[in-house]
Amino acid sequence: MGSDYIIITLLFCKNYDKESPMKETGPERVEEDEDSSTELRLNKYIANAGLCSRRAADKLIEGGRVKVNGKKVTGLGIKVLLSDKVQVDNSLISTGERFYVLLNKPRNVICTKSDEKERKTVIDIMPPKFKHLYPVGRLDRNTTGVILLTNDGTLTQNLLHPIKKIKKIYKAKVANQLTQEELDRMVTGITLEDGESKFDKIVELHEDNAFRYGIEIHSGKNRVIRRMFEAIDNEVLKLDRVMFHTFEKRGLQKGAFRELTPKELKGLDVYLRTKK
Repeated sequence: MGSDYIIITLLFCKNYDKESPMKETGPERVEEDEDSSTELRLNKYIANAGLCSRRAADKLIEGGRVKVNGKKVTGLGIKVLLSDKVQVDNSLISTGERFYVLLNKPRNVICTKSDEKERKTVIDIMPPKFKHLYPVGRLDRNTTGVILLTNDGTLTQNLLHPIKKIKKIYKAKVANQLTQEELDRMVTGITLEDGESKFDKIVELHEDNAFRYGIEIHSGKNRVIRRMFEAIDNEVLKLDRVMFHTFEKRGLQKGAFRELTPKELKGLDVYLRTKK
């Protein structure tokens, strides 16, 4: 049995959670896929391609960064067909076939489509077939582990919406062992510069002589785990995400990727269509 699986098991069985157990609720897919003859608002088309939210798409349109059938558009009320050719920053996007790829991100790789500093990105790892995908959320440059890439904009918005409380499980190696008081603070809440943050669960691991912890959290704040440890004068030396939603990285070496299995896709579809 792998250590990552043990971490996941421990977090379900033993924890320092000071609140009642968190209930899992599934997001509802609000809209079904349209057929090719259906007109869509341009911002929805861009969002469905997995590029960004509708609000962010509006900004792209207003900024003159979007073309429809070769012509630049800036009007927010424009509608398009699925058969139309839509480009953002001169790159063709598509709401056609959906792809879902799980990547075990290595260190020193950026979770963006491209990087202005020309650093290696998760897209650089992908073969041509998957170059048009977008990461669902982000892991910071030095954090490793599982991340989902897709061109399903509806799924991306569901998984990233704060109200959905999507589960993320990490394995952290830290500089100093936590006291019981510090463990308690991690789950009751620590005040950071952008508000209070807390873990859903945390367990101490006993794999070797290093200080390692399994952490369950649903917050999507930037570098939140590292910043919480910094707030108690500790340091995260290594951070690895072993689970995102229901997807584990077991069997994936660093830098390796795979498409979701039919069983995973079916489970994901059921989850998205489950009402609160």
